[in-house]
Amino acid sequence: MSWSRRIRERRRRAPDPGRESLRELIGRLPDGRREEALRHTSWTSERLGSYERLAFLGDSVLGLSVAESLHRDNPTMDAGELTKILNQAVSGEACAEVGRETGIPEMLREAEPEGEDGGHTSAASLLAAERPLPEVTEALIGACFLEFGFERTSAAVSNAFAPRIERVRSSRTDFKSALQELLASKGETVSYEVVATEGPPHDRTYEVAAVVGGDEVGRGSGRSKKSAGQAAAEAGLEFLEESGPS
Repeated sequence: MSWSRRIRERRRRAPDPGRESLRELIGRLPDGRREEALRHTSWTSERLGSYERLAFLGDSVLGLSVAESLHRDNPTMDAGELTKILNQAVSGEACAEVGRETGIPEMLREAEPEGEDGGHTSAASLLAAERPLPEVTEALIGACFLEFGFERTSAAVSNAFAPRIERVRSSRTDFKSALQELLASKGETVSYEVVATEGPPHDRTYEVAAVVGGDEVGRGSGRSKKSAGQAAAEAGLEFLEESGPS
């Protein structure tokens, strides 16, 4: 791919400043709808009055919005690769990151019931836990869908998650970096060994093995050592992902 085409691709996937932002869309919600999306189960006498139902809806709206964006912007990717990117781009960690960028922690603090004798969970405790912020983010997306419809909500959601999509997509293209990042979390490293070469010097094919802890985890071939190393890293990633945590 030429540099000019790469630049066009990157611009196409960057957030569009002309689109309505997710923060703006949430700000246009009627007070009652926004309050429901921010209401923890301990803040209401009826569980149905909490954000849980809206989070259930918002999770599907988020997934479809990002899936549609991925399908449109990556016509040469197969379903398996699209699914891998989708799962990472809409993970709980990604939702929490978008939530913080959108100002949802501040909204949650403002929505906390007054008084310390109500027995409710504090906003600070919710924000310190793993799940509430992603769930509230999804709930607010669900609220926007009910109020403004899918097209308008999807555009804002896709814009908000565009940096996450591009980051995941780029890391999956640079398989060596992605493999090293995965191994670094386990205190391990990878090395690459040329195990075979074929053909004359002007038309040579290399076969490279990715080795972790003395064990081969993937092997790939290419017209250069670099491309063969990327193929080996991709195979290693697939092997380690299928194997699961050690």
